[in-house]
Amino acid sequence: MASSQRELLVFVLSVLVCSLSISSASNFNNYFDITWGDGRGKVANNGELLTLSLDKASGSGFQSKDEYLFGKIDMQLKLVPGNSAGTVTAYYLSSKGATWDEIDFEFLGNLTGDPYILHTNVFSQGKGNREQQFYLWFDPTADFHTYSILWNSQSIIFFVDDTPIREFKNLESKGVPFPKSQPMRIYSSLWNADDWATRGGLVKTDWSQAPFTASYRNFMANACVWSNGASSCGSDSNPSASTAKSWPSEELGSISQAKLRWVRINYMIYDYCMDLKRFPQGLPPECTIP
Repeated sequence: MASSQRELLVFVLSVLVCSLSISSASNFNNYFDITWGDGRGKVANNGELLTLSLDKASGSGFQSKDEYLFGKIDMQLKLVPGNSAGTVTAYYLSSKGATWDEIDFEFLGNLTGDPYILHTNVFSQGKGNREQQFYLWFDPTADFHTYSILWNSQSIIFFVDDTPIREFKNLESKGVPFPKSQPMRIYSSLWNADDWATRGGLVKTDWSQAPFTASYRNFMANACVWSNGASSCGSDSNPSASTAKSWPSEELGSISQAKLRWVRINYMIYDYCMDLKRFPQGLPPECTIP
């Protein structure tokens, strides 16, 4: 079979595998619960818009009704505008328990005119310390932008407006733990972190600017929903859950690899794999594996 035919077949099969597991939040009420904030989290516009707010009394947060095990998660966010220094908008996947897995986007607020910092991290079996940070090449407060997490058994890829900014590969064969067996919910929160988030806590939140508000729309989960110990990708009408481990099978082609290098060269401001002072006994193993 020709290569192009094989690729087409793989694509068609991947669509069929989880065709029943695609969630699009035309109504946020169907897919998310506002879990804290005493009314500071709100759903508006007939369920098409969700907002979180922070004031001096409290922040707010929400979580997905469903758990997911592998897939592509998209969310459009418009971040807190103006002088947002001290605030953090977190958007992430996480499991529960002492050995939890987690895949993080965190947006660190800024003084007016300074760039936001996008903070990413990957936890596996309760261990993180895999931070990479970036400036964004646009104003994330002026309009909505799409932030995506692609997660399968081979890799985790972070995207901003379909541009890859980070790839964390499965290197379990080299002794590096990788999130692959614990289903995760989607979480987001807006909270005060002026003890560390801005210049190590030197800049404090200006509460005269409160309430601070972040907005969300156009959620999409092209993912396998986990319920009662089974994946929706393992139903009678779909391939087994073990087959779903390779789904979605998207990998970075040459163009995407070039975009990834462009982001890392021009916009990365911190990489734990380059922080020799932090790891005097040696860098984590994934940092030294070719």
